[in-house]
Amino acid sequence: MTATGPQLPLQALARRVRAAAQDLPFARPVGDVRALGPSAVDVGGLSRSLQLASLVEIGTARGAVLAEVIRLDHDVAQCKPYDQRAPVALSDPVHPRGELLYYPHRSWRGRIIDALARPADGGEALVRGERAVRLASAPPAAMSRQIVSKGFSTGVRVLDAFTPLCLGQRLGVFAGSGVGKSTLLSMIARASAFDSVIVSLVGERGREVREFVEHTLGAAAQTAVTILATGDESAMMRRLAPQLATALAEHFRDLGQNVLLIMDSVTRYAHACREVALAAGEPPVARGYPPSVFSDLPQLLERAGPGVEGQGTITGIYAVLVDGDDHNDPVADTVRGTLDGHIVLDRAIAEQGRYPAVNLLSSLSRLAQRVWTADQARVVQELKRLAARFEDTRDLRAMGGHVPGADAELDRAVELVPKLYRVLSQLAADPPSADPFRDIAVALSGGL
Repeated sequence: MTATGPQLPLQALARRVRAAAQDLPFARPVGDVRALGPSAVDVGGLSRSLQLASLVEIGTARGAVLAEVIRLDHDVAQCKPYDQRAPVALSDPVHPRGELLYYPHRSWRGRIIDALARPADGGEALVRGERAVRLASAPPAAMSRQIVSKGFSTGVRVLDAFTPLCLGQRLGVFAGSGVGKSTLLSMIARASAFDSVIVSLVGERGREVREFVEHTLGAAAQTAVTILATGDESAMMRRLAPQLATALAEHFRDLGQNVLLIMDSVTRYAHACREVALAAGEPPVARGYPPSVFSDLPQLLERAGPGVEGQGTITGIYAVLVDGDDHNDPVADTVRGTLDGHIVLDRAIAEQGRYPAVNLLSSLSRLAQRVWTADQARVVQELKRLAARFEDTRDLRAMGGHVPGADAELDRAVELVPKLYRVLSQLAADPPSADPFRDIAVALSGGL
């Protein structure tokens, strides 16, 4: 019999039956809740049936509750529920659920979902795809990855001119709160170079989510999969959302697509990892962060980037919320050393009303030389030199210490840098820039 005609629908049905059988096994061992704490649940009778990061299902008075194994002892498994408000009670029955699997489908684009892939936009149930996706996967082998070399335009003048990006690059946006980080991310999300966009909102205020999706993202939300875990949700959900976002990005990359992965913010992911690790008994080693946080971060970030030959790419844009505007805190330092560049948003620049509040002198794209022409690299170097001179002499000029004609280079900086700052200012409502260097040249009126 050939594999044509009615056999193809039967094969699809068989795959669905096998998947359902994995979700609902016919015989399962059972344990029970032995102890309850403010951060975890102790489960007895299942230690030999569980592994770290596997799931259990707790039968509560209001229905089944999923929890993840965060620590295993000989007699007790310590589990942390995904729903921190779950009414778990002593002696509630507990069943193992195995590994958490997702079945993404192309129709998920344009939807807002939670970290367990449940609709969060009030829409209909998600279509289940054919291929299972695991949360934890290894990045492609280093020597088998494509070489990152193809630039793309974000439409944001300050980025395209001073920190140009490539498909498959990973970039951090470092900023304190209220400096325009989310707005800049939304401007990048509108770039036309991508087949799919994955947005992970971690620890956001509930009232800002709809505003971010409908107004800040705008039309880009119609082609994006948005994974949401608000600040009032459990640490388990806040830790899960970036992992799901990365897994979905890998799924679309493996289909040959160029994917844009936006995570806002990786700092709140680190906070969630810290809370889970402390609940499992890890000691804090650096400003309250346990050691596992500093291995979890590179493991997550390294999964973005170019795929192997024949696959697509994941361009990762990671917001880093620097606590107290301290750009050298442990999370910011770890992320900066892992990524392929960093954009620094400066509160002092934002207070001057200049947006995006990008600090030209502190921001860096490690792949810029693969995008710039020789002339563009020369222009950028000259402009940054003049901007550095302009900023270094700000106090001197404020006190009247600058005498025009005494320093030709400073005279040039005073003339050109304010014009440069004006042309680099760009609001989210402004049209994208097609040629930033032309815009700069017109604004400077041939001053270089």
